[in-house]
Amino acid sequence: QVQLVESGGGLVQAGGSLRLSCAASGLMFSSDAAGWFRQAPGKAREFVAAIDWKGGTTDYADSVKGRFTISKDNAKNTVYLQMNSLSTEDTAVYYCAARRLGSIAREVPRYNYWGQGTQVTVSS
Repeated sequence: QVQLVESGGGLVQAGGSLRLSCAASGLMFSSDAAGWFRQAPGKAREFVAAIDWKGGTTDYADSVKGRFTISKDNAKNTVYLQMNSLSTEDTAVYYCAARRLGSIAREVPRYNYWGQGTQVTVSS
């Protein structure tokens, strides 16, 4: 049984930082791609960042490029999303996703497993 468990969300002031974590069981990030997505109220789930199984290739949405960094620790089977210079527009539920034996992707349907999400709220 695959489980992805996100943590690290919370309330932060604009300009602040948060680091999200996604711990996996039942699959190995050393062989699977991982992504972060977010969904604001009334909006569709959108791509934020992704990292390939090797950890050498990453991809970011234009809205977060230069502010967010995705990384992973294969020994801990955990993927991270470091978020800096947060703005109110970053407020959303953030979801971790895994794509079995695949390269990185931006499309929601291309991911096989999803976490339950963690709320990030940025206040002005």
